[in-house]
Amino acid sequence: MKTIISLLLSASLLFACGQQPQQKAAVEVKPDTANTNVSPALAQLSATEAKHYANSSAHFFDSLLGRGFNGSILVAKNNEIVYEKYTGFKKLEHRQDSVDAHTPFHLASVSKTFTAMAVLKLWQDGKLNINDEVSKYLVNFPFPGTTIKLLLSHRSGLLNYVHFMDRSGWNKKNFLTNSDVLQYIIDHPTQVHGAPPGKHFEYSNTNYALLALIIEKVSGQSYADYITKTFFQPLQMKDSYVFNLTDTAIAEKSYKRNGRPFRLEFLDQVYGDKNIFSTTHDLLKWDIALRSGKLFTPEVLDSAYMPYSFERPGKRNYGLGWRMLLMPNGKKLIYHNGWWHGNRTVFIRMLDENATIIALSNNDCSKVYASKKLCDLFGDYKQGRETFDDSENETTPAKYGENPPPKTTRTHHYTHRRKKKRIVA
Repeated sequence: MKTIISLLLSASLLFACGQQPQQKAAVEVKPDTANTNVSPALAQLSATEAKHYANSSAHFFDSLLGRGFNGSILVAKNNEIVYEKYTGFKKLEHRQDSVDAHTPFHLASVSKTFTAMAVLKLWQDGKLNINDEVSKYLVNFPFPGTTIKLLLSHRSGLLNYVHFMDRSGWNKKNFLTNSDVLQYIIDHPTQVHGAPPGKHFEYSNTNYALLALIIEKVSGQSYADYITKTFFQPLQMKDSYVFNLTDTAIAEKSYKRNGRPFRLEFLDQVYGDKNIFSTTHDLLKWDIALRSGKLFTPEVLDSAYMPYSFERPGKRNYGLGWRMLLMPNGKKLIYHNGWWHGNRTVFIRMLDENATIIALSNNDCSKVYASKKLCDLFGDYKQGRETFDDSENETTPAKYGENPPPKTTRTHHYTHRRKKKRIVA
């Protein structure tokens, strides 16, 4: 495909005509006093470079999203914001209060990056071993051989609680909790497990709901407190939080494409797989901290970004809490997408180029997943010149945390039609 080439050429023409970019800004992350292993400062962009990245990004997103996008976009290079845009309203149904840099959006499955790195922080601190069996931490967990690492890499064989709890007979007037998910697994082992542990990759939100419980067991803190004290506070992520029911009045809603808000439902209190709210600026701080050596050793980061799924040949793979594209030219693109109700989110990290693309939307704007095409502005990732198969395309009907239930029975078909409102990607 030549789409990205034409977009970048057009952006260059805009630059030649003197279009002014938005003012660039640098984001600083305060040092973690417990770790002085900080990478050298990155070279500051020249005015010409910054303008080029800004114009190209503006033209790309204006062409990609057009009208109908409600959310935030940020593009950064060498820790400098080269482009950011805030579109729409916090109260979309009333068209009130404009979205701004401090508007937190539900990250959906981008939340998994925090859950995974929290587990790896406990590992780094000697509080657990990722090769330990889950049953060491979650009493009566019924599947021997299932390790923490298998949960992190989606190789546990556990089915997705979003599916099996929907069919469980649970009273949907009551909110489901992480502990409820664990108890159902203990009580109904034959209904919640597919392949044997370690057999193959199967994306399942259950893995990360259980990881949140392990974090609480090992740390002695609630999941929200551990994430806040370990990441949000040290990194000055002041607009980020873990959602619970007390936040209902202040949390940004998610919306259908017709502008009607989604209502809270029985799955909305499970965390670890979702339920972190954040902003583009705070996610950039998260990205910078992960690259800077402030929080993790190189060995731990190498483990997080190592591909663990090679059952089928191809570029797509999964690490420990991170998706990745392994390009034939040796490039590795680290990212995670999210989808829950109307929340569509993208967090893309180009480690070689120190570049970041973040797009957060809460009105079911599936076009944000095409943000990866802008990666060619920074490196040879071939995102604008190669098409994806259906399994990679986030806009296809695979709306169950990227692994739809099997379509072998009438019940499964019925569930597939009903579930379009409840998505974690």
